[in-house]
Amino acid sequence: PPTIWRIPTSRYRGSIKDFPGADPLRDVEVLRKAMKGFGTDEKAIIELLGNRTNKQRVPLVAAYKTTYGKDLFRDLKSELTGNFEDLVVAMLKTPTHFDASELREAIKGAGTDEACLIEILSSRSNAEIIEINKVYKAEYGKTLEDSITSDTSGHFRRLLVSLCQGNRDERETVDISLAKQDAQKLYAAGENKVGTDESQFNAILCARSKPHLRAVFHEYQQMCGREIEKSICRETSGNLENGMVAVVKCIKNTPAYFAERLNKAMKGAGTKDRTLIRVMVSRSEVDMLDIRQEYLKAYGKSLYTDISVSLFVHMQIRNGANNLEILKKSLEFYFQK
Repeated sequence: PPTIWRIPTSRYRGSIKDFPGADPLRDVEVLRKAMKGFGTDEKAIIELLGNRTNKQRVPLVAAYKTTYGKDLFRDLKSELTGNFEDLVVAMLKTPTHFDASELREAIKGAGTDEACLIEILSSRSNAEIIEINKVYKAEYGKTLEDSITSDTSGHFRRLLVSLCQGNRDERETVDISLAKQDAQKLYAAGENKVGTDESQFNAILCARSKPHLRAVFHEYQQMCGREIEKSICRETSGNLENGMVAVVKCIKNTPAYFAERLNKAMKGAGTKDRTLIRVMVSRSEVDMLDIRQEYLKAYGKSLYTDISVSLFVHMQIRNGANNLEILKKSLEFYFQK
């Protein structure tokens, strides 16, 4: 009989918990007060939002309009600037609306942010991707697939189109004999032939379940003595190489993949603030505790330390340290015990 693994379901690994007794009407009073008069009380805003889960923050938009007849997003944007504005706006969107807006920005901004497209599409569930597609169409008047198709090309376009279908097998069981077959197909499509059959890589990486693919990657390494990422780097190049390697990393160990995304966002000339904000906001109620562990394991420093140092240097260069306290405060709620 075939060898079958059953993967256990995981417990909550986010870093933010429901605030007991949160009241939207009382909360919007705090926000309104923080924005009234001369200057804005940023600390009050982040103190409130940082201690609410997403499902406690999102209703504040409707509660604010009901109470004051004004648009909370518009008021916040008129009072806040820069990264702090981006962070606060991100925190008030549902995960689906936030993902859709980040994908839109990645496509229509100055140059396509390919890494963002792959990050979102390779880490979300089928149900999440289907919802993202609906919201994207409603918000921007065209399908996500059409946007991707008009902005990318070649096998990389096919990879993204496959991922945005939200049609990956999501069975938890793994049949080792089938995993071995897929490992052989990948070997035959790349290392064991002249040229590369990118379509075979695409079909397996985008359609098979994540537990199955982890078994495939293990069998592949046993078979040819090389990790699948190394083979992809030898067989492909450019956006396709980066995209497929990111998909593999995300499937192998999602928290480690996001730890690397955060580390890269803080390296080099200038912090990639958008990536930093997106990952911190989108993973805070999913697997932030695991990301922090993986970060410490990979880089020997806590994520909090690195973000604090990165922000400090960044703010000194950009516009002095005036906003440093606010930004540090903004991030502290991600590190609640």
